[in-house]
Amino acid sequence: MRRVQQPMEQQQRGKNTALIVLAAFERGEDGDLRPAFEAQQMPSWDDAVARAKLMSPSYAGVIALKMPANPDEGEFGKPEVLWQHGEAPDLE
Repeated sequence: MRRVQQPMEQQQRGKNTALIVLAAFERGEDGDLRPAFEAQQMPSWDDAVARAKLMSPSYAGVIALKMPANPDEGEFGKPEVLWQHGEAPDLE
């Protein structure tokens, strides 16, 4: 019997996966650290780290993270830092 393969989206649904995220931070006029833009999901570790390195001279802090996630259930695990330059808020 031949097995029919489901599209990748259907295979991933309901399963745990890892999100790779890139975030940058800047200092506001009050001196407080704040997000420079909404965190961006990246396609791979390599892409996240390479882009973070390119962005690092322009921001007070840049960080590339990996976190276990089950987006369908809204569950996200503890983030793991892949690469960081400068300042970033605590991840707790």
